[in-house]
Amino acid sequence: MKRNKKPRYITHKPTPVEPLDPDALIEVQHLSKRYGELQVLNDVSDKIYQGDKIAIIGPSGSGKSTFLRCLNMLEDPTDGYVFFEGNNLCDLNVDINVQRRRMGMVFQQFNLFGNMSVLKNITLAPVHVGLQELKRAKRENLKNKFLNLFRGKDSKMPAQHVQTTKKQIISDAQENALRLLKRIGLESKANAYPSTLSGGQRQRIAIVRALAMNPKVMLFDEPTSALDPEMVGEVLQLIKELATEGMTMVIVTHEMGFAREVATRVLFMDGGKIVEQGAPEKVFGAPENDRLKDFLSKVL
Repeated sequence: MKRNKKPRYITHKPTPVEPLDPDALIEVQHLSKRYGELQVLNDVSDKIYQGDKIAIIGPSGSGKSTFLRCLNMLEDPTDGYVFFEGNNLCDLNVDINVQRRRMGMVFQQFNLFGNMSVLKNITLAPVHVGLQELKRAKRENLKNKFLNLFRGKDSKMPAQHVQTTKKQIISDAQENALRLLKRIGLESKANAYPSTLSGGQRQRIAIVRALAMNPKVMLFDEPTSALDPEMVGEVLQLIKELATEGMTMVIVTHEMGFAREVATRVLFMDGGKIVEQGAPEKVFGAPENDRLKDFLSKVL
């Protein structure tokens, strides 16, 4: 059955879609999220461009993590739209799993598979996607081979050249994983299991796992909140390196010093809304909103 092309999460009359900014990597239009009577996000709009480093700050319960999770549809918006590279992620005809491959996500609690080695954790998704694409190419060739039996000489479809094999896909994924592990100094832990590693090591491996998919943007949901204080620095250092290299990122954080140093733009959220935003020097040095002033007086 053909699925409805209208946004899939709208529960009432949808907000009209505004003209898209062709330069925006992610564009959010009038995003809202409710759990029953609880309004968690209230008409949030924003644009994220290639190379942006967006830090989202605010008190607990302000909607920061929900907003982040709505960007890749881990949370279903109640209203509004999220566009990624021009694709409406609220459209049922958009394959959300394909879109998520280009949006790396790092959680508070690492979310590594405890029954798999570090190497297996990192290679699992790239191998799965690579094998899916290989099977799709082979199926397409088989289909065309059959249909060519009934086509005229001038209308036959050529076979799609398959340049890889299952063995090569696995080998390439492992080579890339080891390269990334070497970068963070943990290549010796490739065959270790997550339970044997420190929290800082596990979070760095979670970041590397996301990087293994070559994402266009990285989403960090309070990546240091579950770490002991002495482990926070090593994780923040890796994120700083990614920022320096030009990675687009959106990070929910309570690390105000990190946000001030790394972010190109800071969003302050309260009550499910973005109540102030701007360059770090403006948000931290000359805040205008009274709620932001009060928040900063308690955390700085």
